[in-house]
Parts: sequence; C-alpha cells; structure tokens
Amino acid sequence: MTTTATPESVLVHPDVPQRQRWPARLWGILAVLSLVLFLDGLDVSMVGVALPSIGDELHLATSSLQWIVSGYVLGYGGLLLLGGRTADLLGRRRVFLIALAVFAVASLLGGLVDSGPLLIATRFIKGVSAAFTAPTGLSIITTTFAEGRMRNKALSIYTVFGASGYSSGLIFGGLMTGIGWRWTFLMPVPVALIALVAGYVLLPRGLPAAKGGHDILGALTSTAAMLLLVYSLVSAPARGWTGPVTLSLFAAVVVLLVAFVYVERRVAHPLIRLGILRKGTLIRANLAMVALFGSYTAFQFIVTLYLQSVLGWAPLKMALALLPTGLLVALSAPFAGTMIDRFGTSRFIVGGLAAMSAGYVLFLRIDTHPVYVVAILPTAILLGVGFALGFPSINVQATAGVGDDEQGLAAGLVQTAGQVGAALVLAITTAIISSGGTPAHTAAGVLDEYRPGLVFTTFVAVGGLAMALVPFVVRRRAVALATEER
Repeated sequence: MTTTATPESVLVHPDVPQRQRWPARLWGILAVLSLVLFLDGLDVSMVGVALPSIGDELHLATSSLQWIVSGYVLGYGGLLLLGGRTADLLGRRRVFLIALAVFAVASLLGGLVDSGPLLIATRFIKGVSAAFTAPTGLSIITTTFAEGRMRNKALSIYTVFGASGYSSGLIFGGLMTGIGWRWTFLMPVPVALIALVAGYVLLPRGLPAAKGGHDILGALTSTAAMLLLVYSLVSAPARGWTGPVTLSLFAAVVVLLVAFVYVERRVAHPLIRLGILRKGTLIRANLAMVALFGSYTAFQFIVTLYLQSVLGWAPLKMALALLPTGLLVALSAPFAGTMIDRFGTSRFIVGGLAAMSAGYVLFLRIDTHPVYVVAILPTAILLGVGFALGFPSINVQATAGVGDDEQGLAAGLVQTAGQVGAALVLAITTAIISSGGTPAHTAAGVLDEYRPGLVFTTFVAVGGLAMALVPFVVRRRAVALATEER
C-alpha cells in the first residue's frame, strides 16, 4: 500500500507549522475516519456478546457458530493487502465510500436473515469491506496530515477510537442482545450511513496514488487457502483427522499456498514482496500478533459461550465482566507512543504476552460457581494490560527499519497476521472442543469440554512469549561469550 500523497489530497502541507490549529474540515475528516474504525471495533465485540443467542435461535453448533467470527476475520485478513493496493490504484476516497456502503448493506442483511449460512456470508462480506476501509482510512490520514506532531496526534486519536469501539461494543452488545441479537447487526446501519454521507462531503478528492495492476490471483489463492484450512480444521473431528476427505482437504490447502507463492514470484505487482519476509523483526512481530490476537479471540469465544449458555449470565452482565479489558486498552492508547519511544518495542511485547499468559493460566482455575473478583476480574485486567503493552508495540516493531515504499506492506502484513491467526487459532480451539464426542448437558461437563480449548489458548500465548524472548536470550549469550573472550 503506497502512502505517497497527491497534491489534491493534502490539506496540511509539511511546511505548515506543526502547532497550527486545525480547520474544522480537517477535524471533520478525522472524525469520519475515526467513526468508521470505531464502528469496526463496535461490530466485532457486539457480535461476540450475541453468539450464544444466535446459536440458540438458529440452532448452530459450536463448530458452526465459530464461523460467525472466522468468516469476518478471514474476509478482513485475506483481502487486507488487496484493499490497500486497490485504494492506491482507484483512489482512496472512492474505495473508502464504496466499501463503507457495502458494510452498511451487509449489516442490514445480517439482521434480517434466518439462516446460519446466510448470516456467515454477511459476516464474510463485512470482513471484506473492512479489508478495504481499514487500510484506506489509514492511508488517508497519512496523506492528509503532515508527518510529525500533527500526524502523531491524528493517529493517536484514530487509535483511541478503535480501542473505544471495542470496549463500547461489549456494553452495546449486552444491551442490544437483551432486546434481540438481530439488533447487534442492525445498530451499526444508521451509524455507517451517517459516516457515508459525511465522508462523501468531507473526504478529499484526489488522483490515484499509484500506477500498475492488481494481484487478483494472489488474493484469491491466499484467501481460498485460509478459508479451506479453517474449514478443514473445524470439520476434521467429525470426519477423522486421518480420513481421506480430511487429508485431501489439507493437501488442497498446500497446493493453494504453493500456487500463491508461485504467483507472488512472477506477478508484476505482487501483494507481498516475498523478500521482505527475510527481515527478522518483521517475522517476530507477525508471530507475536498471531499469539496475542489469536489466543484472545479463541479465549473470548469460549468464555462468552460458557458464561451465558452454561452459567446463565445475562449478556449485559457478561459484557460488564469483560469490560475492564477494553477500558484498559482504550485508556492507555494515547500514551502508548511515548512509552514505546522510551522503553522500546521488544520489552513491551514480552511484557504484553507475559501478562496475557498469566491471565489465561489464572483462568484455568475457573469452576461452575466463579466468584468474579477472584476468578474473572484478575484475568480481565491482565488481558487488558497485555493488549495495551503488546498491540501497539507489535505494530511499531513490524514497520521499524522498513523502507518508506514498503511501510504499507509491512503494516498490512502484521494486520493480516492478526486476523488470519485469530481464525486459525479459533478453528483449532473449536476442533479440540468438538473432538470430545457427545456434547455434555451439565455445567461441569461442558466446562470439562471447554477446558482443553482454554489450555490450548494458554499454550498459544506462552509460545508467543517464548519466541519474543529469543532475541534477549541470544543477546545475553553474545554478551557472555564476549565477556569470556576478554
């Protein structure tokens, strides 16, 4: 994704003093972009709260219910890089508005359908639309606000809205689900329409920022591989892990991945320049994002089902129980940049994954009569601390030391890793839960079914922590060897 500004789109020239007050239209542009990011976070967390109610009304098993989450994140992660490239080629304003309109229509349809597969299809479409609005919105900011204090201020506000959307979605999800789960899909529609009208009026018109072509074949092969891999993992317990159909599906995934690499090596304008994957800090950042985002997505999926469906908690009560996580992320977002500048990314990534690992380990003590302040609140706080430390640090590390012409690619890769990693970890977690055989009918029995999934999410976080510690271990050994040589 190229972020080179065109003269038609820049409202704040680099020569303008960094402390100059922003005109009203500039605030309006930032408000539109922030509102859409807020809407993305709101939508994800609202639907998460509504999952048990959706499953009950549409008669969806756990293995099918997870597709409501996976469909969104795969559509988002699978086409994120294509979304950024399309915005550069066709114009950011045009792509942003079209994708936002699609998001509104898909939200409306999601609130009206009575079929599980159709609902999952609308979620996938919403994920695809987010794959175009997210990178486009970010590139509009970087080409509208001059680099330095003004851009940092704009990005800080933008990030706060994203985190606040997620934490607010828990509350709105609890309230809307109390009325009916369909309102969690219908509520974003008027908000998206307001943002669409405001964006049409305020967003700067500009020429495309890049020339060239799309890598449609690369996008198709990579997205198809991820979709098929998740389906293979989820369906394997029923078919058997070594059954002919399961093995054939996994073989098809390998073929699609090989085809993707083949395309990327030969296409004129690849989604991913494969050479960038030789950069160690970028690889570690992507793996850390998989561990952080993947483990939390799977954890929240299990906890949402358990607290509502098994323990009978009301949606709002469950949302309030998990709210400290989102609040900590939202409140810390404005200070993240300053803290990273002071202490560096590596320490914060280790600290974030350590906090999340500790939170998951503590939650393994959960029983059928949990005391909130003892069994749930410590985990909610630790997960909030983990996200606050880890998420911004991983994004900064992913783009550190990368050339200006590939900043968009590096940022897109780490976002893709988070979304695709979430889908894969959730798929494996669901497969583990579903492999137990006949579903249990008591709270204790269901908890026993869920516990291996909780152990797996803990393993993912601890594995990410171990990988994040590798540079420190290597550095310590190098220092020890150098000391011995002296």
